[in-house]
Amino acid sequence: MSDSIKKQIVELSLKQFEKHGIRKMTVRNLVEPLGISTKTVYKYFPDKESLLKECLRLHYSKLATDAQGFENENLHPPSMLLRTGYKTIQLDFGTNHLFYHDLNYYYPELQDATLGKQYKAFAGSLLKLLADGASDGYFKKDLNPEVVLISFRILYTSITRTDQFKKLKLTPKELLKNTVETYVRGLCTEKGLNDIEKNYSRIIQ
Repeated sequence: MSDSIKKQIVELSLKQFEKHGIRKMTVRNLVEPLGISTKTVYKYFPDKESLLKECLRLHYSKLATDAQGFENENLHPPSMLLRTGYKTIQLDFGTNHLFYHDLNYYYPELQDATLGKQYKAFAGSLLKLLADGASDGYFKKDLNPEVVLISFRILYTSITRTDQFKKLKLTPKELLKNTVETYVRGLCTEKGLNDIEKNYSRIIQ
């Protein structure tokens, strides 16, 4: 029973955080729909931050699970890499941006720690994708997969975790097209570029 209550607290709190942001939400606000007292919450979580930590694990775990769903879409490496960017940004921006604003501004270390664990699991498959793509002639032979992956992450993070492009008032997809997509195309051989053009409607859907 206790594990069930703890799970309910985390699931509901995550929904509340995603809907209303983090900063203004108190523990009482978070669990009010469950009809339980804050005293019950504190049996499982000593403070709001420890509860948020569990919520973030669940949040990023869900994103990772959703992302795995498009890894088997039968695309070659260039299209798959670009599809990863477009699909992930759709999942990412399905959440209230205030949630990420509060996370970046007030809890950056907590976010980085949680993201770091998810990133390690995801990085291996992308490194293999890059290596296979270079071996099969889709990417330039001299690319360094680790450098490419870091650059990909920096570009993606500039869109989703900063206000770097805010004044331009572009959509996330427009920003990705002018950053991540431009970068991925620059990695490609003619064969890789042809692959992207052939599958472009699927890539951006």
